Amino acid sequence: MTIRAAKFTPEVLLSAPRRSAGIPNSSGSKVLHTVSTYSFSDHSKKSELRVLDVESQQTSLVAEDAGSVAWLGDDTILLLTDSEGGHTDLKVGSVDDFGNSSYRAGTLTGPIGDLKVTSLKDNGSDYGIAFSGKITPDGDLFNPSTAKKPLTTGRLYKKLFVRHWDHWLTENRNSIWLGRLKKGSEGKFELTGISNAVEDSRLESPTDPFGGTDNFDIGKRGLAFISKDPELNPALHTKTNLYLRVSDSLWDEVGKGNAYLFTKLTPLPIPVYGFNGTLTNPVFSPDGHRLAFLGMKTDGYESDKNQVFYAPDILTPSWVIHAHASPDGKGKWDRSPQSIIWKSDGFYFTAEDHGRVCLFESEYERPAGLTVPRMIVKGGTITDVQSLENGDLFISSTSLIDNSLYSLLPITSKNNGTIYSLPENSTTFSDPKIPATTKYISSQSKSGGMFGLTRAQIDEVHWPGAAKNTSIHAWVVKPSTFNSKEKYPLAYLIHGGPQGAWEDGWSTRWNPAVFAEQGFIVVCPNPTGSTGYGQDFTDAIKGEWGGLPYEDLVKGFEWIKENLDYVDTSHSVALGASYGGYMMNWIQGHPLGRELKALVTHDGVFSMTAQLASEELYFPFHDIGAPIWEKPDEWAKWDPSRFLANWSTPHLIIHSELDYRLTMNEGLAAFNTLQTRGVESQFLTFPDENHWVLKPENSLLWHETVLDWINEHVGLPKYTDSREGQKKEGAEIALAT
Repeated sequence: MTIRAAKFTPEVLLSAPRRSAGIPNSSGSKVLHTVSTYSFSDHSKKSELRVLDVESQQTSLVAEDAGSVAWLGDDTILLLTDSEGGHTDLKVGSVDDFGNSSYRAGTLTGPIGDLKVTSLKDNGSDYGIAFSGKITPDGDLFNPSTAKKPLTTGRLYKKLFVRHWDHWLTENRNSIWLGRLKKGSEGKFELTGISNAVEDSRLESPTDPFGGTDNFDIGKRGLAFISKDPELNPALHTKTNLYLRVSDSLWDEVGKGNAYLFTKLTPLPIPVYGFNGTLTNPVFSPDGHRLAFLGMKTDGYESDKNQVFYAPDILTPSWVIHAHASPDGKGKWDRSPQSIIWKSDGFYFTAEDHGRVCLFESEYERPAGLTVPRMIVKGGTITDVQSLENGDLFISSTSLIDNSLYSLLPITSKNNGTIYSLPENSTTFSDPKIPATTKYISSQSKSGGMFGLTRAQIDEVHWPGAAKNTSIHAWVVKPSTFNSKEKYPLAYLIHGGPQGAWEDGWSTRWNPAVFAEQGFIVVCPNPTGSTGYGQDFTDAIKGEWGGLPYEDLVKGFEWIKENLDYVDTSHSVALGASYGGYMMNWIQGHPLGRELKALVTHDGVFSMTAQLASEELYFPFHDIGAPIWEKPDEWAKWDPSRFLANWSTPHLIIHSELDYRLTMNEGLAAFNTLQTRGVESQFLTFPDENHWVLKPENSLLWHETVLDWINEHVGLPKYTDSREGQKKEGAEIALAT
């Protein structure tokens, strides 16, 4: 049964079922996905692996608390499950009766994840598998449950990193493992051996902190993976290399000696001349003979544009083609692809475009090269694309009102030149200007209906930017009870990055609809430095942290005041995290701060010099233009702490202790300043959270504190005062099965 929320509140947001991207079988008839839910009534989390039967639209439970999963044919799956002593079991069984039919095909002596599978024989009896797992200095799979605890708490470091994101570095590192899964005489799969693919090297893959399946791929004859360049300091460089292991006997050698990959094959990176930044997303073609990947040009710049490369023959990896190349090295396509999907005559790509993540395609040209990609599906935010056996595309996506949508793009001759939109449901389209739509399969939230949200709440606006010939795009999210004849306070939400963007996508951390349902008009602008509007617009943030973006926001505030009659800008608040938090501190010291009733800074920058305590030093070095000792005036120019004499607007500061990118002292310094100056202020901290507040109970407190703060300062009822009444109305929602 599906229960509609009486009102979209933080409890509803955080307790709503969270469905993963779908994993379809080769025919697309069944779709695996995980669903996690949190109950605030009994303070517990539940995670399930489920399968959707597309024809009947029914979902059924496969397993609880499951790990990575992959298809072995159309009806059989391989599932990683936790076992005693911190071990991992590889279980195989029928997807329709996994509990009764599953059996153990093998066991690994530690925790593993990021499972990938490739078929080695057409009859479905032989598979190569790859997965990630940490290794000890001895090359063994690391098991934290059995690891010997040190007698001292001291840590001695002789090079960077010392710590990264939210953890201190140890001697254990990530590694990729290869295994072979074959059917035995009784018709059951058995794990016949495993090998550590990067043992006896200084390489680490996947890369910390967020590397996963996008860092490696396997095919019938090869393994491709990316790793930080071992000769460079990772705190000062973003350069990664792409390594390729190719052999007709690759899978025959698995399990016959862990170091075989390095003793029999030369570990040379694929050369990409002139591109010294991050390489990522290696993807083998379905036949296993070709390899495509993405690459950035600039070392030290994590938001440089991804460009497309492919090796037409993996046996000659020095032959690499730069797709969509241009003489100036910028590339003919002014978008930055995020993923690659092979097709028979070219590629599909997902990429940000004007506040969305859309799907593009590119075909081979003769005699060489690829056509410049053209858009074929307009998001929403497309989170994953899977190619089915018949060439159709299974698409997972979200939007500002829908937390999980599955749809299908049938590939036919009629597709040529057509741009498709994503369906909100089976009968209405997300963009009425685009009559064609992908085929609706399933929406976790019933197109936002479970949350009481509709597409009518979402608008887009533009205003002239501070730089010449620029236009600033912003999303506008209105309350579900919106009346154009009434006036509403403004919540101005500034995104992080700064090379990031507000997209037509779902979030459980900064969800604009949660603020709108309190009674705000929420405006989410994408000022200078935002992604998805061309690389020049993104790059323009360099040396302009408090310059052009701030001016864009000021112009936006004035535009809202003059053009949106239903917004009461005399009752406005502004909120931001990370770079958005920096901007809150910058606004506090500048005239726009006097226009606002309250500010909220989450994990923001207080002092530019404190960025030297960050782990990823390449980030400020690039964005400011040089290390501080080379350009001290530039670092001082954009330092919010230079303008503390102007701080006077009520200000909520939030900063968590495990944030090692923007350290805890930044939040304390801001709060200490506000308190000392006598400015109304509060400080919220979490000792067990990093740059993001992820634990449900912590996130609920975060939302309660933030909403109470901004509501009170614009004259809306405090959120916590209305919670009991909302609970009685039935604010929680249940999983639709």
